[in-house]
Amino acid sequence: MADWILRAASVADTEAIAELRAVVMRPDLARLGRYDPVRVRQRFRDSFVPAWAWVIEVAGEFAGSIALRPAEDGHWLEHFFLDPRHHGRGIGSAVLGEVLDGHEGPVRLQVLQGSPARRLYERHGFVPESEDAVDVWMLRAGPTPLFAGPAAP
Repeated sequence: MADWILRAASVADTEAIAELRAVVMRPDLARLGRYDPVRVRQRFRDSFVPAWAWVIEVAGEFAGSIALRPAEDGHWLEHFFLDPRHHGRGIGSAVLGEVLDGHEGPVRLQVLQGSPARRLYERHGFVPESEDAVDVWMLRAGPTPLFAGPAAP
């Protein structure tokens, strides 16, 4: 696996992430008949809060993003995009594991129907909560200890 780091996102990262979102989501959105080159970028711009996000760098270069947005009942995993040149190398799984590590409460996400990313999320403990023709909403209730020890008296 390549060397990668997470760094805090900033407003200056907005356009690079918006462009990557358009590249990464195009196949699934096109398959679902929903790809719009303007809307795919604008939806990101409208919802991006750098304070909740990190930029993924591989070998010192921009390679993606991930965000955890606080919510009343936990967090929402959002804006998880990895440059396709880095797919299949374990980077996405390592990044997701690091971001989720230590989060006790629930984490939710939304993934497009038929997206290969769903398998990654399932490997990290996410299960479907609901779905429609376009989206699947998934939940990771939190880490479950392998052995909690004996019950307290």
